[in-house]
Amino acid sequence: MIVYKDGSWQPLENTSIPVMDHGFLYGVGLFETFRTYQGSPFLFQDHLNRLREGLSSVYIEWEEDDKSLQQLIGMALERNGLTDGVLRLNVTAGISNWGLPNETYTKPSTLLFTRPVAPVQDEGRRAVFLQIPRNTPEGSVRLKSHHYLNNLLGKREIAKHADAEGIFLTREGYVSEGIVSNVFWVKNNTLYTPSISTGILNGVTRQYVIHLASLLGVKVEEGTFTKDDLLGSEEVFVTNSTQEMVRIARVDEVEFPVIRHPLFDRLKELYKESTNRQLQSYQQAKRVEIQNGKDKLISE
Repeated sequence: MIVYKDGSWQPLENTSIPVMDHGFLYGVGLFETFRTYQGSPFLFQDHLNRLREGLSSVYIEWEEDDKSLQQLIGMALERNGLTDGVLRLNVTAGISNWGLPNETYTKPSTLLFTRPVAPVQDEGRRAVFLQIPRNTPEGSVRLKSHHYLNNLLGKREIAKHADAEGIFLTREGYVSEGIVSNVFWVKNNTLYTPSISTGILNGVTRQYVIHLASLLGVKVEEGTFTKDDLLGSEEVFVTNSTQEMVRIARVDEVEFPVIRHPLFDRLKELYKESTNRQLQSYQQAKRVEIQNGKDKLISE
């Protein structure tokens, strides 16, 4: 794997973070994971907006501009021999003194790396409720930060179920989110999902699925729900940016057979249409960019 770090490209095994980087010492760093479709990163601006807001909240000044980042994505795919990939954009606080600072981090490190898109299990996945509770956010909202131990321990808990997703409950017993996903379920043509007040990450794909549901005229309920609320539903699915939308066929011992004309399928079709529309816009923009370049050469 070839990795981008602060202006240079190098093999993964040669890429390092200094010991005094506060992303390493104190976990002061954020990341975004997203995927491309024919080279076009989907909902990229939404990911960047969330990243920038989060960096500001942890006092990291980050100056990378959108166009440069778009170019880096293309280069990351090309250098790793990929047409499409899952990309992770990491911003870590950078080097500072030993101790907790009061000043703003003005020299963060930026890393970008990629891997192939893994196949998604179409027939539905298994999910299990975790015993370990979801921790509360470090600040006012959950950030996609380097503080990932709660997720890691959740994954360890279900190690014997490698293909399953673990679903966290809050300490109060409310459904929160998956280890690497947001959770949705359907009952009586209403779409339910835990509120961000439960301490979940407000996923980019989560927000987009709620938007798609509104386009279909489907009622969406965000709130605090128990395990029984989820287990008494008609269909369950999880979302994240790399796997998009994944149907859950079973939660613990409760099975969710595929129903006729499921809302999940309607939402997934809209999602696919959205990726196709963005790809068409991206390709059109690239054609205009190429043509403008040719026109400039001719005029010179």
